[in-house]
Amino acid sequence: LTNMDNTSVTVFTMTAYAVMENNKYLQFSIFMLLYILIISFNLLLIAVICCQRALHQPMYVFICNLAANGLYGSTGFLPSTLILLLSETYEISLPWCLIQIYWVHTYAAVEFHILAVMGYDRYVAICYPLHYHSIMSISKVCKLVALAWLYPFSLFLMYFCLTLRLKFCGRFIHFKLFCVNFELVKNACSNTFYHSIVGLVLIAFIMIPQLLMIIFSYAHIFRVCLKSSKESQVKALKTCIPHLLSVINYSIGGFFEIAQSRFNMSGTSFMFRIIMSLYYTLLTPLINPAIYGMANQAIRMHVLKLYRVSNRLASC
Repeated sequence: LTNMDNTSVTVFTMTAYAVMENNKYLQFSIFMLLYILIISFNLLLIAVICCQRALHQPMYVFICNLAANGLYGSTGFLPSTLILLLSETYEISLPWCLIQIYWVHTYAAVEFHILAVMGYDRYVAICYPLHYHSIMSISKVCKLVALAWLYPFSLFLMYFCLTLRLKFCGRFIHFKLFCVNFELVKNACSNTFYHSIVGLVLIAFIMIPQLLMIIFSYAHIFRVCLKSSKESQVKALKTCIPHLLSVINYSIGGFFEIAQSRFNMSGTSFMFRIIMSLYYTLLTPLINPAIYGMANQAIRMHVLKLYRVSNRLASC
């Protein structure tokens, strides 16, 4: 189809699924298991934080939002992945593709915003411990949480409106198990140079302020730790390690996703590109609950307590 007769492609073929044809039932089982684990781990983390009054602190509120975003993001692509794996045509409609684009991109942006806010929280806790509760008041925590969700949703919506106006002539989406904006735009009938520039500006607005906040927070934490006792340094390290692991884990997948969208990756193997495109959408919501559940003593204690109670009830 071309735009000469004022028509536009409304169904796209996800070519990555054709390559996975031979092992699709095994892959379906793996993805189903991973989705169940993501739902179970993140819901458990949310339930423990919500039910235990001792965990109603700013840091745990942010961890709870991180888990909620993990549920949001994984639900944006895993159910459709399971459906497409069993499909004969590996086709996705334009409306669902657009919904998935907004879903997955806002998940990724919200994730980084929450991590930035968590970095600020650690900065206040370590650099201003005596004033922590007055600075991180309930009102401020609510505002930071609202900002972490509403800013990415609003900002991406403005850019997303440009995609909604496009007509599409191509019908193939390569190297992806889910729709992403840049791959869909490659199928546009018109020149998308302006669209690409706006996309780069959007990435800058989403990434740079949050990255600067994280760098600022840890620069000050490092400065304070240098002047502190060995015991205080160890305590600060234990507090910051889960957050740093989450930032590093997210950054690896996010960096590759941006690089794959913007640069020529033809020299990279097909399966590696598929795996890395799944990194921040699949592994991040799976690893985060493990990081905070295992590394955070308070959460770990309440999870074990809940486990013992459930075992007693099961044995009755």
